[in-house]
Amino acid sequence: MSPSLSALLRSWDLRAEIIVALAIAGITYSLGWKRLRDARSSQKSRTRHNRLDRFLAAPWRLVSYLSGISLLTLALLSPIDVLGGHLFFMHMIQHLLLIMIIPPLLLIANPLPFILWGLPVQARISMSRWLSKDASFRKTLRILTRPGRVWILCVTLLIGWHDPSAYNAALRSEIMHDLEHATFFGSAMLFWWHITGAGPRIHGRFTNKMRIGYLIAMLPPNMLAGVTITFATQPLYNYYVSVPRLWGMTVMQDQMLGGLIMWIPGSMMYIIALLVIILGLLSENKKRVSLSNSAWTSEHAATLPRHQA
Repeated sequence: MSPSLSALLRSWDLRAEIIVALAIAGITYSLGWKRLRDARSSQKSRTRHNRLDRFLAAPWRLVSYLSGISLLTLALLSPIDVLGGHLFFMHMIQHLLLIMIIPPLLLIANPLPFILWGLPVQARISMSRWLSKDASFRKTLRILTRPGRVWILCVTLLIGWHDPSAYNAALRSEIMHDLEHATFFGSAMLFWWHITGAGPRIHGRFTNKMRIGYLIAMLPPNMLAGVTITFATQPLYNYYVSVPRLWGMTVMQDQMLGGLIMWIPGSMMYIIALLVIILGLLSENKKRVSLSNSAWTSEHAATLPRHQA
């Protein structure tokens, strides 16, 4: 291994602002998870309708959230970020993490109630007021984050940032690079918020069929971008022509591999989510059929005239 590659693989961009923000997010959630779990354990009444049951602090929630924070740390601070400045396909792996893997991990943990419980009392009260039914902040958030608008935002950012001019600018400027990552991650959080149904639930009931349609709508833009990059006949991003090549990869080999990563693994993340939702929908239908059939199998039902059923 060459000294330069060895140095890159050991490079961590330990940016204080990112470390502090991720540490606060992880600690606040963990503290809120513990408080909610302790509060539920201390309840004398554990009825089915106990409000705390809605936010059951199951261990998998904590594992999912901290896994998301850990992967976010790797995506932004580890050699993945450094290598992304030399290899296009590594940059695509970074984007895959920021858009399609980390947001679902964070959001299936339903972070809002746990983060609220992890805050000091006064901050918790203030945030609760902002999200109350008649609060202006809640109303504005609902208008700005409607599913259709979020979809347009995600597609615009996906296509826009992969335009050669914007992409090259992001690689040459740290501010632009940070903006690229922040907008990718922020828009992805909004998109997966609708899919996972995490709080706050301010858009009404998002049914499984609506989730399926929403996921399907994201497949064509992602596949189109990936296919375009994969089968391009010349370098799309001049920045990578000017940097030292690693692992003996040519610019075109690197570009093709990056396009394939966006096209196939990237699209698979949406397809996996689709399959999970479809299986859940089939399971719900099976339970309904089972409950309906059970009504006819009881001894009492068997004695009823058919027209009374």
